[in-house]
Amino acid sequence: MIKQSNINGISMFKKLKGSNTKLSPKHSTQAIVLAWLGAFLAISAVALLSNIFSVAFILGSFGASCVLVFGFPDASFSQPRNVLLGHFLSSFIGLACLTLFGATWWSVAIAVATAISVMMLTRTTHPPAGSNPVIIYLTKPTWSFLLFPTVFGTLILIFFALLYNYFTRKKINPVRATPPIPIRISCHNCSHNNPASFNFCTRCGNRLNKQHTY
Repeated sequence: MIKQSNINGISMFKKLKGSNTKLSPKHSTQAIVLAWLGAFLAISAVALLSNIFSVAFILGSFGASCVLVFGFPDASFSQPRNVLLGHFLSSFIGLACLTLFGATWWSVAIAVATAISVMMLTRTTHPPAGSNPVIIYLTKPTWSFLLFPTVFGTLILIFFALLYNYFTRKKINPVRATPPIPIRISCHNCSHNNPASFNFCTRCGNRLNKQHTY
């Protein structure tokens, strides 16, 4: 019994240790400096505007957003659509749960879990936005939080991210997804749909034309 317990403990330790995958490639000095500069300018802008207009433009999760949009601009999580809608949806869900259920331990859990699920469902996942419901439950703001700082602050962040990419990189965001690889081939003789890996139609035996894929 003790031996089996030790085996289970070792197995759990190995899982906690994680896989032996290699570290991500080193960033160039130029990329590091430019990421620093982009994050500095973006956060400076939202913080300065907050002071000038006495309106909240800055959100705690924006720091994590800067890690993605300036450090990893090619990632799907870093695209403008994900940044804007991810923050908007997460803040909206956080405010809705706070209004409906009050500031309870289980309602903040519902808010975070729902925000994650909705972002995944709508393909607008932006990991930093997952903390917005927690921020909302800690600060208990009004519904104006959805506009200031969520929407307008995010738009400022995206504006600087686009400027950053325009002046520093050859590949400009937003990065569009590559079209999916065709998986079916339509036979031009009998219109039967065949797997893309087949060379001959399974119905009529006619040779398949790879141009008729979809």
